[in-house]
Amino acid sequence: MNWMITAFQGGLDSLASYLAAHVLLCLVPAFFIAGALSALVPQQSIIRFLGPDAPKWKSYSAAAGAGSLLAVCSCTIQPLFAGIYKKGAGLGPAITFLFFAPAANILALAYTGVALGADFAIARILLALSFGVGIGMIMAIVFRETDVARMADTQTFAEGGAIPGKTLLFVGALVALLISGTLKLDFLKAVLFSAELPWHGGVAVQQSLDRWVPVNEAIGAEGLSLQGALLIALLAGIGIFAWRGLGKVDEGFNRFTPVALGLTMLTLVFAALGVKVVDAGIALTVTGRTLAVTLFCLALIPLARRFDDWDVQQWLWETWRFVKMIFPLLVVGVFLVGVIRVFIQPEWIRTVAGENTVLANLAGVVFGVFMYFPTLVEVPIAKMFLSLGMHPGPLIAYLMADPELSLQSILITTAIIGKLRAWTYVGLVALFSTVSGLTYGAWVNGMSLWMLVGVIGGFVALIIVALHLIETAARHNQGAHHAHQDIG
Repeated sequence: MNWMITAFQGGLDSLASYLAAHVLLCLVPAFFIAGALSALVPQQSIIRFLGPDAPKWKSYSAAAGAGSLLAVCSCTIQPLFAGIYKKGAGLGPAITFLFFAPAANILALAYTGVALGADFAIARILLALSFGVGIGMIMAIVFRETDVARMADTQTFAEGGAIPGKTLLFVGALVALLISGTLKLDFLKAVLFSAELPWHGGVAVQQSLDRWVPVNEAIGAEGLSLQGALLIALLAGIGIFAWRGLGKVDEGFNRFTPVALGLTMLTLVFAALGVKVVDAGIALTVTGRTLAVTLFCLALIPLARRFDDWDVQQWLWETWRFVKMIFPLLVVGVFLVGVIRVFIQPEWIRTVAGENTVLANLAGVVFGVFMYFPTLVEVPIAKMFLSLGMHPGPLIAYLMADPELSLQSILITTAIIGKLRAWTYVGLVALFSTVSGLTYGAWVNGMSLWMLVGVIGGFVALIIVALHLIETAARHNQGAHHAHQDIG
């Protein structure tokens, strides 16, 4: 009975920590960006750059380039992935975007270089770029027929599908809001103003929160601060008013719509504010991030007014649709991760992943899935593993898998592209992450460059041959089907 209580507590701790600390400044803007992509960006524009008929160099470069700018984790990227996929992006470029953004965005690479060294950062970018594009191409080939059928249901590409300037400016402001809330730059962390509000009950409240949701750095449990508890309450308020304010907005604006949007802005600004319990009361800190988030939130108001009411209604309705589709799965997944994480000890990695073996690299991949951490948190965890004796090879495998795969992201990806495609993607990420670890580990162990090139070349050749056989078989089956139809 005690282990069930411990597991349930672990799930609640994980969920409370995630909602309070990580979901707001990254995930909330991401939902609104996805809604804008779906409602305001002409479908022809997405197809032009990311569609299945776009030149491969253009579509995959655009997917990787867009992903490199977003410092987001596997959960935050899901609404953006859903937005471009629904709008007509080809499966291959969309998958490359889904893979590359969490694994090799600029912030993650910079942080990796500082914490682990330039070798790890260089290996991460090269492996993520080559394998991200490779996985996208494999998915595009394997599911070519179903993707063609999906695209047949969308609008045919036509000239004049450029993105309007007001849409670019609006989406750009949303992206700037996301970036200003997530980047860890000096000018965003700079303190502009600070003050203390007297409240003798603050310490007692924080102590109660610490008892309910204790901090445990060994398993990544971050606890729950007073600010976090208030943010969860604000999220609940947003959900209550958005249920009708955004969920029914396609029928017209109602009295709940401005309340839901106002609460959303208030929540984002409060999340960017420094709030800490001290002996004398509450210490408030206004930083560059607070100012930037506030200004971008306010800038969205006049930018949104440049659109027709119908366009704004569609944007808000699409945003809420993504929230309903993704957020419940995210909550369930984060809770399950917390339950499972209780029973996994980081020290096990030292025994299992101390050498560069297939089993060790698979262990790094599996650990990355079940011990999921929000974006950038995987880097200090990797540094801890390295100090515990993990081999650099399995460490790279972990760094490749952790930002990509988590229980919640797998559930969400399945809802977006279907079970078969989602689990094929999961299998390919696990395979390529393992190969990445083995490759880097072999190089660290002193394997000659030519031998390493030969091994990688053999693996790539095997993949190419397998893809060729799959494509040939698909064409043969398609030809036989057409011939059967002609005979009929």
